[in-house]
Amino acid sequence: MGSLPQVASPRSPLQAPTYGNLITVLSIDGGGIRGIIPGTILAFLESQLQKLDGEEARLADYFDVITGTSTGGLVTAMLTTPDPSNDNRPLFSAKDINDFYLEHCPKIFPQDRTPFAPAANLVKSLTGPKYDGEYLRNIVREKLGETRLHQTLTNVVIPTFDIKQLQPKIFSSYEVKNNPCKNALLSDICIGTSAAPTYLPAHQFETKDSAGKVQEFHLIDGGVAANNPTLVAINEVTKEITRGNPDFFPIKPDDYTRFLVLSLGTGSQKCEEKYPAQMAAKWGLLGWFTCEHSTPLIDVFMQASSDMVDFHNATVFKALKSEKSYLRIQDDTLSGTVASVDIATKENLEELVKVGENLLKKPVSRVNLETGKFEPINEGTNEETLVRLAEVLSKEKRRRDMRSPLGKQLAAKKK
Repeated sequence: MGSLPQVASPRSPLQAPTYGNLITVLSIDGGGIRGIIPGTILAFLESQLQKLDGEEARLADYFDVITGTSTGGLVTAMLTTPDPSNDNRPLFSAKDINDFYLEHCPKIFPQDRTPFAPAANLVKSLTGPKYDGEYLRNIVREKLGETRLHQTLTNVVIPTFDIKQLQPKIFSSYEVKNNPCKNALLSDICIGTSAAPTYLPAHQFETKDSAGKVQEFHLIDGGVAANNPTLVAINEVTKEITRGNPDFFPIKPDDYTRFLVLSLGTGSQKCEEKYPAQMAAKWGLLGWFTCEHSTPLIDVFMQASSDMVDFHNATVFKALKSEKSYLRIQDDTLSGTVASVDIATKENLEELVKVGENLLKKPVSRVNLETGKFEPINEGTNEETLVRLAEVLSKEKRRRDMRSPLGKQLAAKKK
């Protein structure tokens, strides 16, 4: 296909998928401080879009849905919250994400370096959350302000889990239209989805609709339900297609060939450094909740959640002969402190930046459905694939601009 004319600028809102060929989805896993890894990937992708469409280009200009769990939910909000002081462009550019983590994570997860720290942490884990969460609540409220879910610059989907009702609560731009009580402050949603059990306290808040109906939420980390939220986002889009939403072209709800999905993991431990049965067989309640740099039970169910979603998507896209429409970037070779979610020392955070930079240079890999390991598939490096993805996203945006009423109006003005 030849090049498409640039009808509207990257600053124009992303036109509905019905004017294009694709439904674009960006998904970001949970993982605490390891959010630096996808932050590095996103900064590179946005830089490539800026090379194509100008320095003002932002990820929210290209993705129909951005979804994130826990730390990924925070990144989602950062990328999609409008900045009133900057013509309502995104509050954060992708390159700002890591700066935010490097500055604030040491205060969100303060480290005790005294000789008695291991014993103190053990006592804390038995009597309450390891961190009080006060700094996280304050900084998130300061940055996101009064922005509510319906005000994001593109559609967002952020999973949480309601501990009082023992069921997932999905905060979705699409659902707000049908359930105004879910139109919560983004800050409350982010604090809730980040409240990892044993690490940060659960978060309670309430909303009220125009009729005065009050709904309470008692939230913990969305990773309990969907640490990899890719499938949740696809499901939200599918529901809209089923409802006949005119924003979507008339396709079958399960036609994955029209989806273009970028799913970013936050890394996991290499296989030989996970928990052998000989070790786990000796654990009682305390053992499942305390290990040198992690909480095994939390690691297990969050890793299982992420991997099951990846297994599903990899299988479906492969069956539909549309494997190139699903790109999962994940590093399953982490070891030591970089595999933790909360060891926020300056040295460890900087090492995570290097992990993300090295991941860009690694070959594109796909999960082996038999072994669970990521294996190279001879399609170049992640960096090279993201360059190609940027080109696809840019062309899709221009295509929509050209076909949409807004694009036609702008084109007519130029004549």
